[in-house]
Amino acid sequence: MRPLALSTVPLFLLLSAVLAACAGPSSAAEHAAVALPKPLVDLPAPPAAGPQTAVLAGGCFWCEESAFEQLKGVTSVVAGYAGGTEATATYEKYHESNHAEAIRITYDPAQITYGELLRVLFTAGDPTTKDGQEPDFGRQYRIAVFYETEDQQRVAQAYIRQLAEAKLFAKPIAATVEAMPHGFFAAEDFHQRYVVKHPDHPYVKRWSLPKIAKVRAAFADEVKPADETPPKK
Repeated sequence: MRPLALSTVPLFLLLSAVLAACAGPSSAAEHAAVALPKPLVDLPAPPAAGPQTAVLAGGCFWCEESAFEQLKGVTSVVAGYAGGTEATATYEKYHESNHAEAIRITYDPAQITYGELLRVLFTAGDPTTKDGQEPDFGRQYRIAVFYETEDQQRVAQAYIRQLAEAKLFAKPIAATVEAMPHGFFAAEDFHQRYVVKHPDHPYVKRWSLPKIAKVRAAFADEVKPADETPPKK
């Protein structure tokens, strides 16, 4: 992945391209997502709960950021690195460390639950692929849940067990549930909202837009109208 010159487009035009991507004969979105069940174990929204965060990895953070940003209840998504140290949390060094490309989601638990975010993660990507998500392979592109609390760890592990016991996938689930002792590190500015800024990038057209479309199709009742996705602060 390498950035092109900056350009911006209105979000509704980008999402028009997303919907068009669904119809393309070579689009990854033509392959129907496995219909995953809602988590049996989840984090309830406590009374007067404030914004919560979730750190998830599912391959290229460009794709993940825009896929999750469109969900109702999600107020911001930041692309970044998780799993390694601050010293290696750069685009030049992260692949030499334990970092994965990841996103930090800020969300309203009264509108969308932590478990539902996991359901979207495992629908958007392939939880049976170890150390990669097509077309990117290597440990830095692994599908993973980076928990911030023991409750998040418990929900993530329970949902993976639930999916495994349901035998919804032909192969064993390879997604990992990992601690994040050094925290989450935001990626460089040019990676933030990359899909919105660069809708004509060949990688974005071939891989990001179909993933966004896949989420919109699978979670039609849970995505925002095109003009309500929040701008990056």
